[in-house]
Amino acid sequence: MERSGGAARPAVAGAGMRCQIDIDGRGGFGWRLIASNGRSVAVSLTSYDTHDRCRAAFVELCSRHAGVGGGVQHSSEGGGWVWAVWEGSGRTLAGSARTYERHATCRSSYDRFRALLPELVYAGPELWGES
Repeated sequence: MERSGGAARPAVAGAGMRCQIDIDGRGGFGWRLIASNGRSVAVSLTSYDTHDRCRAAFVELCSRHAGVGGGVQHSSEGGGWVWAVWEGSGRTLAGSARTYERHATCRSSYDRFRALLPELVYAGPELWGES
């Protein structure tokens, strides 16, 4: 993404990408990245105790995108493929929002998510549904 003079407008947020923070049944917070067509792209695989910590964790994932690992694996529920992104210590940070029937489709989803992360570093309030 190039910047010309002022702050650059994020291409991803302009395309309707948004990040939503959900609360689980135990009061923990998790983020969900949603595409412009309404489909979930990725979800946090870690629960956070506050909304602010959850949001900060997503921003940190985007800013540290080059230093995280990840890959495709069989689903723990059997039958299908999922992908995950983890930090150096092995703690999982993000994962596919669904199970894929084919390895190649799952791998493509993983690659697209990893390619999005550098763009999301510059995403503004539009990503969070704020104006």
